[in-house]
Amino acid sequence: MRTRPMGGITFAHPPAFWTGFLACVAGVALHLPMYIGSAGMDYHMRGMAMDAPMVTGMALIVVGLALTTYGLLPRGLAASRREGAARIRAAHDAPFRPAHIGLVLVMTTAVTIDAMKPITLSFVAPGMGKEYGLKSALNPGGHWPVALLPLFGLTGTVLGSFLWGWLGDHIGRRSSILLAGVMFVTTAVCGAMPSFWWNLAMCLMMGLAAGGMLPITFSLLAEMIPGRHRGWVMVLIGGNLALAYSITSSLSSALVPHYSWRILWLLGMPTGVLLIALNRWIPESPRFLLAHGREDEARAIMARYGAVEAPAADPDTDAAEERREAAHGAGFTPLFRPPFAGLSIAVVVLGLGIGLVTYGFQLWIPSNLQKLGLAQKTADAALRDSSLLGLPLVFVAAAMYGLWSAKKTIIMLTALVAAALVAFSVSGEHLAHDRAWLYVLLAGPIVGTATIAAVLAAYSSEIYPTRIRSRGSGLSAGVGKLGGVAVTVVLVAGATVPSINTTALLGAVPLLLAVLVVAVFGVDTKRTAGAAEGTAVQPADA
Repeated sequence: MRTRPMGGITFAHPPAFWTGFLACVAGVALHLPMYIGSAGMDYHMRGMAMDAPMVTGMALIVVGLALTTYGLLPRGLAASRREGAARIRAAHDAPFRPAHIGLVLVMTTAVTIDAMKPITLSFVAPGMGKEYGLKSALNPGGHWPVALLPLFGLTGTVLGSFLWGWLGDHIGRRSSILLAGVMFVTTAVCGAMPSFWWNLAMCLMMGLAAGGMLPITFSLLAEMIPGRHRGWVMVLIGGNLALAYSITSSLSSALVPHYSWRILWLLGMPTGVLLIALNRWIPESPRFLLAHGREDEARAIMARYGAVEAPAADPDTDAAEERREAAHGAGFTPLFRPPFAGLSIAVVVLGLGIGLVTYGFQLWIPSNLQKLGLAQKTADAALRDSSLLGLPLVFVAAAMYGLWSAKKTIIMLTALVAAALVAFSVSGEHLAHDRAWLYVLLAGPIVGTATIAAVLAAYSSEIYPTRIRSRGSGLSAGVGKLGGVAVTVVLVAGATVPSINTTALLGAVPLLLAVLVVAVFGVDTKRTAGAAEGTAVQPADA
């Protein structure tokens, strides 16, 4: 692989990657004639038989995915890997360079595109439920529950978290991000699937691709962003979940009335192509490159981003970690032993609350607003305007986290979102017809929850020492998905969608509890060089 002037790398097998990518794009394009041909039926494709172009397109996608995967595999993958790879981190006091700005912009785009995939579920559910006769808030007499759609998508994200974590270590961060982008392109065919069960299969694949993007992005940023800037940058990028919601709701309001719910899935192709087009500005992890003997490329990237190699005597080297690990135990057990037990309880309670709001209130709010009498376009416009109204909160939270107090930022944001949910649980049906208050209060569960999730991701990467940091970050992400699984399983079992009052109360209770738990057990991360490099926990033996 050759080093590029900007510090990035080329593909291991460029012809294979680009041929496969073009095959995937062509495969998706061959699904469009059948979709376009259904315009006279309001794009209702239920029960239609797949035509020859669609079948050919599916075959091209399978071949294309195989070729792009091969094109991303490093040369000599098995033979060249070195044990005990160096530990890389950005110098704490390094300047914030133009290269960092470019990286933040590209990663912001990647995370926004990634977040739009699961968010789309909430906006396609009403239309999909009507077309396929699914049981939902708008159609209580349907057959299969519409909640199967988020259940498959969420299952995909859980599996994807493990799969993409493994891929990031074996084929590289950059390659994993690009492979997810290619899958975003291919799963756009969900918009042309005539069968509900094919939609579920594509939704599962979409979840697989989306599940690991944020952790991989944060892992890459941890090696590239100077320590003193890392916290607020991670909050800012993670907070783009709110930007993704705003974009998705805007697209739904503008396009769905004319092109049906299917158009939201089909947009996965241009957004995925955009992510691949940005590949030149996505660097590879220097640690991964060093582990595979590609020192020239690693040194070029480290020089560009101000990253440094930890000295051999550093207490956070692999040997030191192994000794500590043997003393503290394996698995997730050390997270729940002193002095980390209280912190971990706070992470679990807050993460669970975020999951319940995201996959309870937030996922079903488009359906519930329509159930309360708002037209589909009006409901989507209300969600769009609310997310835009609350978007500045992301920047405020990033500044609060970086300049004020991590602990107090979490408490304040969580309390505000919980208060908005309490208002919905008490008088949600009336608020649906009070446009001003509706916009203000919706900003809490939509933008506020996304911002809390971003703050928690950054917080959990700082409060634990290096030896258990990955497990701590995984714990905060995993419990959120656990909350989503719990909600969707209950909905599938009950074959119904709860009211706006119920979903609001379901999220408010754990968030209020989280405020108390974080106030008691939470700590503030130190704004020092040591804190930024992996010793940010306040308990005594951190």
